[in-house]
Amino acid sequence: MQIDDCFYVGYISKTRGLKGEVQLYFDFADYRDLDLSLVFLEIDKKLVPFFVEEHKLLPNRTGYFYFADVDHIDQAKRLLRKAVYLPNDKRPKRDADTFYVTDLKGYVVYDETHGELGEIMEINEFPQQDIAVVHYRSRELMFPLNDAFIVAIDQEEETIRVNLPEGLIDVYSGD
Repeated sequence: MQIDDCFYVGYISKTRGLKGEVQLYFDFADYRDLDLSLVFLEIDKKLVPFFVEEHKLLPNRTGYFYFADVDHIDQAKRLLRKAVYLPNDKRPKRDADTFYVTDLKGYVVYDETHGELGEIMEINEFPQQDIAVVHYRSRELMFPLNDAFIVAIDQEEETIRVNLPEGLIDVYSGD
């Protein structure tokens, strides 16, 4: 299995107990819809299959997992911070009308005052709010993606119009 044949769902964030249980943090929004009977962990730039013996999903984008042949904390510690993948054919289908804030990655941002800011390179999801990261004038510009700042989103053109607070862009541009 190659990484190109898979999609990223999250990473192993910590161990739990002494019997090999691990916590998986999900970066994938629809994690409750995933078939988690077999997952792939990226170890030494290769995908290694792990059969899930038992798991419990939690509402905070995490879940506790027991993998076959991982029955001690020492074995589980070796899995910490490993990326978790599933085959592309296991990706849940979603309605064409469904749109997530993470879908904005790659969209070009236009500010009402400053014009084109650049392409959204990354979206950081925090419990309080989502933050867009744009490369603007050779620097990283970060701004919250919330209704107060978003003027319009054009899915066909893959653009987003924003009206950012006065002074925010100046902080990043050094003007």
